Amino acid sequence: MWGAKTKYLCGCSVSCIKLRRTHNDLTNQAGVGENALPHLRIRYRGVCRVKDVQRLFAGFLKQTGLQVLPVHTRAKECLRVHPLRGGALGLSSSKKREAFGPFSVNKQISIFLFYKNIMANKNFITCDGNQAAAHIAYMFSEVAAIYPITPSSPMAEHVDEWSAQGRINLFGDTVKVQEMQSEGGAAGAVHGSLQAGALTTTFTASQGLLLMIPNMYKIAGELLPCVFHVSARTLASHSLCIFGDHQDVMACRQTGFAMLCEGSVQEVMDLSAVAHLATLESRVPFINFFDGFRTSHEYQKIEVMDQEDIRPLVPMDKVSEFRSRALTPEHPVARGMAENPETFFAHREVCNSYYDAVPAIVEKYMAEISKITGREYKLFSYYGADDAERVIICMGSVTEAAREAIDYLNAKGEKVGMVSVHLYRPFSVKHLLAAVPKTCKKIAVLDRTKEPGASGEPLYLDVKDAFYNAENRPVIVGGRYGLGSCDTTPTMIISVYENLALPEPKDHFTVGIVDDVTFCSLPLEAEKALGGEGIFEAKFYGLGADGTVGANKNSIKIIGDNTDKYCQAYFSYDSKKSGGFTCSHLRFGDTPIRSTYQIKTPNFVACHVQAYLHMYDVLRGLRDNGTFLLNTIWEGDELAANLPNNAKRYFAQHNITVYYINATKIAQEIGLGNRTNTILQSAFFRITEVIPVDLAIEQMKKFIVKSYGKKGQDVVDKNYQAVDRGGEYQKLAIDPAWANLPEDEKEVRDEPAYISDLVRPINAQNGDLLPVSAFKVSEDGTWEQGTAAYEKRGVAAFVPVWHKENCIQCNKCDFVCPHAAIRPFVLTDEELNGFKGETLEMKAPAAMKGMHFVQQVDVLDCLGCGNCADICPGMKGNKALEMVPLETQMDEAGNWEYCVKNVTSKQHLVDVKLNPKNSQFATPLFEFSGACSGCGETPYVKLVSQLFGDRQMIANATGCSSIYSGSIPSTPYTTNEKGQGPAWANSLFEDFCEFGLGMVMANKKMRKRIQNLLEAASADEHVPAEFKEAAAEWIAGQEDADASRAAANKLEPMIQKGAADGCPVCKQLSELAHFLTKRSQWIIGGDGASYDIGYGGLDHVLASGEDVNILVLDTEVYSNTGGQASKATPVGAIAQFAAAGKRVTKKDLGLMQATYGYVYVAQVAMGADQAQCLKAIREAEAYHGPSLIIAYAPCINHGLKIKGGMGRSQAEEARAVACGYWHLWRYNPELELEGKNPFTLDSKEPNWDMFQDYLDHEVRFLSLKKAMPEQAQELFDETKKAAQRRYASYVRKTKEDWSL
Repeated sequence: MWGAKTKYLCGCSVSCIKLRRTHNDLTNQAGVGENALPHLRIRYRGVCRVKDVQRLFAGFLKQTGLQVLPVHTRAKECLRVHPLRGGALGLSSSKKREAFGPFSVNKQISIFLFYKNIMANKNFITCDGNQAAAHIAYMFSEVAAIYPITPSSPMAEHVDEWSAQGRINLFGDTVKVQEMQSEGGAAGAVHGSLQAGALTTTFTASQGLLLMIPNMYKIAGELLPCVFHVSARTLASHSLCIFGDHQDVMACRQTGFAMLCEGSVQEVMDLSAVAHLATLESRVPFINFFDGFRTSHEYQKIEVMDQEDIRPLVPMDKVSEFRSRALTPEHPVARGMAENPETFFAHREVCNSYYDAVPAIVEKYMAEISKITGREYKLFSYYGADDAERVIICMGSVTEAAREAIDYLNAKGEKVGMVSVHLYRPFSVKHLLAAVPKTCKKIAVLDRTKEPGASGEPLYLDVKDAFYNAENRPVIVGGRYGLGSCDTTPTMIISVYENLALPEPKDHFTVGIVDDVTFCSLPLEAEKALGGEGIFEAKFYGLGADGTVGANKNSIKIIGDNTDKYCQAYFSYDSKKSGGFTCSHLRFGDTPIRSTYQIKTPNFVACHVQAYLHMYDVLRGLRDNGTFLLNTIWEGDELAANLPNNAKRYFAQHNITVYYINATKIAQEIGLGNRTNTILQSAFFRITEVIPVDLAIEQMKKFIVKSYGKKGQDVVDKNYQAVDRGGEYQKLAIDPAWANLPEDEKEVRDEPAYISDLVRPINAQNGDLLPVSAFKVSEDGTWEQGTAAYEKRGVAAFVPVWHKENCIQCNKCDFVCPHAAIRPFVLTDEELNGFKGETLEMKAPAAMKGMHFVQQVDVLDCLGCGNCADICPGMKGNKALEMVPLETQMDEAGNWEYCVKNVTSKQHLVDVKLNPKNSQFATPLFEFSGACSGCGETPYVKLVSQLFGDRQMIANATGCSSIYSGSIPSTPYTTNEKGQGPAWANSLFEDFCEFGLGMVMANKKMRKRIQNLLEAASADEHVPAEFKEAAAEWIAGQEDADASRAAANKLEPMIQKGAADGCPVCKQLSELAHFLTKRSQWIIGGDGASYDIGYGGLDHVLASGEDVNILVLDTEVYSNTGGQASKATPVGAIAQFAAAGKRVTKKDLGLMQATYGYVYVAQVAMGADQAQCLKAIREAEAYHGPSLIIAYAPCINHGLKIKGGMGRSQAEEARAVACGYWHLWRYNPELELEGKNPFTLDSKEPNWDMFQDYLDHEVRFLSLKKAMPEQAQELFDETKKAAQRRYASYVRKTKEDWSL
């Protein structure tokens, strides 16, 4: 029993309110609403009649949605205040006056505090859907077999972290977590663990879930109880999309798994337990799914389920039965047998009764969970008017937004409702029919998936089938919505109801887009703000890795954990890595928040990047009298002068209060680099005062310790300073005359219509406004190369300035630039005439002597990492490059534009493969990618494009390298003056090497056909001798790049002429002409793809002996999915899925593949030795056989502590080699033919004394020392020993005698 005393509530002098929250109380109380609170039992003298309480509490009851019911306890009359519809009170002063009007101030306070006491006794946390699912999964699991995939990885990460911390599950133990090499492997491990008698789970999504399907059939067929938790995600089709819909789970509906769906973070917390309980009792395995990103990554303040509340529900007898069925030599049985036609069919049908029992079992456990939580759940939950005539049926997060639309329409007198589907498989027709009101005349079924060629989507077909034999069955139509996390708002749901109101509703419709091709879409209406009164909405525009998202996650937790307010946070991103666009959507208020869509009408907007004012409409929807905060280098009049007219006009017309702060400068002064997040977070709390400022500061500092404690006390102290300096903002005076300012002049650009009409709108975050017809140019997902060059974002705070007097023309800066934003241009006298910048006279190479040299910086595409300036040797100790504020270098934008458009490439004058300097005179055909600032991977990719890009084919593994290499609308691969350039494609994560081998197979086949045609033509006496000579030249030199291209240049004009004249052979050759030049086939992937999920393919492709080049960008973690451990992760490093430090050493992939003897292998680190890197790449491509290059690439996930961070990633490579952490070597099989040792160790003998210092300067190692100091040094010693063992093995290789 728990309660609170209040005085004089009813005029009596005794305590008159008691609260009971025991199990018996709750189980005996019927009619609990979905969001109900614990019942309030009010007992007092004087007033005891229901109508008296209804009269006195009228405002209170209206405001809270409670009703009064009589109840008798021990013969004393009591009144039960019963929640009909939920919600916490948390009232503002005005709302309190409205609710408690009849009472004195003291009585108002008494009731208010009494209500607050209810909330205080609930256990609330602020978390996202992934954490909610993991919280429940941990309770029920003994083993978890996992593999990283977005957006499900955080579930596994939470379980791994809790296990490392010693959290105890329902069975009194921690969870054994095993990372596998792929999702297929994870499913196999789950299967095996279940057969061996351990309750096992996994977490996955999208393509990963599809890889599990074969094992899912087995697990279901063998009636093994388990739960797969799935953050439902789009499947890759015409393009990859990591965001949410139901395509993946719908591909599994035939596997025999039951399927349970949740629509909100609270539902995930509540119903995940139902899946685990039901699978134990039914033996049917479950997919427990919720919407990827919209629910998995949405933060909500929710009531947490306590393990002890769930414990009484666990059917331990069923657990014992499960364990008794485990495979054991003590009671041996056989499973997984083969079966013949005469028995298989009948045998398969014997499981039916298990599936028939599932709905009732799920219903039972939903009822039990409802008793615990006070939130009612059913297999099909109805919401809306009891006499609704129009009903939608849907599942997932859209159900929350739909409730807002339903409330709005029903308040206007319409009769609408919704059925929310929870148990999708087995599909209970009986329960669906019972949920739909008998008054229903029309139904719209909404599917968040697409099945091309089908007569309808899955849920739609299920509903139509359910009503097939029903009397007076309603009209049923279906539609698609929300693919790839496309935002679905209440306004869009209203359009669905309006469609149902038509005499003949449109069937097979789409909602939320404009389909002007097949005309399936419903009309889009102007957005209405239906999110509820009193909800404060804030948007924060940031730059990836500036900390904005992390700060806002902390902010929402601070608000949620320290106030009675409800809160919600959601984060949207573009596809770039750090340095990309981010937008944080925060809501908080006094009532539950159901708005599962992005904020359209914010009260507050913060723009953390001043360049965004010209790139995006950051003020769109900002409410009248709202607040705007800008991080800017400008102040006062200068700021006003630089603001766009459109922004100033909006400020004046809508009475916006504008604040500004130079957080960039403050961060630099403190030593935080570009991390402005804490400064701006502090400014937000100070400006809005959503919670008391002192409390906000206190909590921010607590979260700083939590977020950055592992990174060192210096980082904590710097962030403390950032909090304290968050008050250095100023208010901008708004000139009323701004209200009449004209539109900003539209920039006239010399660019293709494709860029203006498609690329720019998407880059401006307006892709949701494009109609279907805009994509007619890309029906199969094909995209033009070179679009990244049109972005010109200008988001760097600092860019390099060239001091020509200190330049030695070494081109080292260009070699290492991750984004190809600094290049050496060589100008003739004629080209120099129009150039406004400074130049140096060329001294060497001889072919360029007398020309004019400039290191030109592309300030608008530079991300300001500073690697170029860091590695610059300069002259006599004075560097030729210096990082300076962007605004001081804006004139260089024109110089860059001039060089790109008017200065021709001089790469033909030198051998670009000869040395690092010469290589940089080659135009990069990989530029301005979406990679992180300071990325360690992209310099390698860029270098390969410079050397071989004009004839390069690329098969790219899914991962960081695929995302920064090809995310619509940005394509950094580009073309040279002749229109030649890398042809790039991405297949999947697991098959990238096989994908590349397929390209080689096609190329070989088509070139063989060319040879056959040329040989046949050469045998024809009527063919001109000139053609025969060129044909013979091509046949002889077809495997040589230069020779084949020279011969192709001779052949092609003759082939085209012959084709035009009607020659059938020439027509065939014309179709195949693009195969004439020898291609350079590259297969690119990260260590996750190469060491783990794609290793089998990598090994097979290398073993094939085909002429392919595999480039492994080794960051030693799964970079794209958040830094999970791979087999490339060294012993002792902390990573996701290795929270206690990796306990086994790194796989030596290179040495393993060298054992074939005919595979060229090299390990490189550009920052340590540019010449060795270039030589390895050159040799690998020249080798007529398979090659493997493993390139060390520092990553933002490493947490470089070296001053400058990722701006010194190249220096970090050098440090890694110098201390022996990484080694440089080459294995060239061609040397064996000369009787030489094919193995060359290029590294110098390491200075092992530097090894520990290297580890101490990376957070992935340092954090282990802070978390587990006793074990850390032991693991670090193992890290060093592993590196020494590896180096010793290389030294031994150099001593082998190959002359025998």
